[in-house]
Amino acid sequence: MTNAERDIVVRRFVVQTLLWLAISGAILFASAGTVQWPEGWAYLGLWLAGAIISGLTLAQKNPEILKERMRSPMQAQQKRWDKPLLWAIFGGWTVLLIVAGLDAVRFGWSWMPLWLEIAGALALVFAIYVFHIVMLENSYASPVVKIDTERGHRVVSTGPYAWVRHPMYAGAIFYFLGTALLLGSWYAFAIGIVLIAIIALRAVWEEETLKAELPGYADYASRVTYRLVPGVW
Repeated sequence: MTNAERDIVVRRFVVQTLLWLAISGAILFASAGTVQWPEGWAYLGLWLAGAIISGLTLAQKNPEILKERMRSPMQAQQKRWDKPLLWAIFGGWTVLLIVAGLDAVRFGWSWMPLWLEIAGALALVFAIYVFHIVMLENSYASPVVKIDTERGHRVVSTGPYAWVRHPMYAGAIFYFLGTALLLGSWYAFAIGIVLIAIIALRAVWEEETLKAELPGYADYASRVTYRLVPGVW
């Protein structure tokens, strides 16, 4: 990738990041009914800082994955079953943010101790770190399930992939639950558990594709025995 192409990718990344920040903020504060919500601002601040630091680092070290991650979540090569699962994940995440605002601020249904909110913030930071090291290691970590033959898709077994077969999904566990805790909503936490179940299903179906279509993946799966959580599953 040339420097000019990298600059275009960086500009697109910044615009897309700020757009997602604006959308997420609008959802959170509209559902809360106020902008006076420290936890909401803390979530947006941590998300923005993590995204910018990670994105700018990737632009220098692995710009191809940054370009790939910004592609549409609906692609021609994508497996048909993956599209409804992605819609369910996007929809569930939107509902989680709405419910958090309604629950923690507007109606006050939940009570979350401060130490759990801090734990949620730490889990969120850890999740962003996991996402970052996964993308540094794996240039084929597409947002959709597909075999990227155009870019010479191959099995990646180093870095976090030496511990679990789906480290990006493992990070999502901390992201979903950490966000709910930071925002102070037990109802959002329950939605986070549902989202984890969806990504676990996606991991199983994705592996069927990889074992059938990606040379060497079946052997890799026999060596790295856990999908998401070492010692558990």
